[in-house]
Amino acid sequence: MTAVQEYVLLLDEHLNISGTMEKSLVHTKATPLHLAFSCYIFNARNELLLTRRAIGKVAWPGVWTNSACGHPLPDEALPDAVIRRCYYELGMNIETPTLVDESFRYCATDASGIVENEYCPVFFARAASGPLPNKTEVMDFSWLPVEQVLAGVNAIPAAYSPWMVAQLQRPLIKAALIKQTAP
Repeated sequence: MTAVQEYVLLLDEHLNISGTMEKSLVHTKATPLHLAFSCYIFNARNELLLTRRAIGKVAWPGVWTNSACGHPLPDEALPDAVIRRCYYELGMNIETPTLVDESFRYCATDASGIVENEYCPVFFARAASGPLPNKTEVMDFSWLPVEQVLAGVNAIPAAYSPWMVAQLQRPLIKAALIKQTAP
């Protein structure tokens, strides 16, 4: 059986789609700007699911991060990509994701020199099932109160992915977290 080749959407500086590139080739020391997304998943107790990236990941292996991240496929709507990726990474079904911040963009370089250069809308979702992580993607996970996550990110930001740290510093996302977890 042949593996299906995934493609990411490349973007110009105005965030217009300018082409595609094989996912396996996009993350290098000169990563082009491309479309991605981040998702934060909450359970019925309003706890946030944090995941620890698998050691085999190209960028930021072993680092704690938000629930799931990924890239939409060509002609795939972002909410559909979020649902697909949450199932692939976590074996989880989620309720329809909600767009929280459509303007997040970042560029960061990990210790090995791999660059992330993404326009990365941020979504929140509710868990419809428990996690059964794909070990090639996620080596560990934890459900935590939002206040504990924010305190950890403030105390030791290097323990977390740079995109998560930057996202949680944005007033729009902080306000949405508080609203999401309010009784």
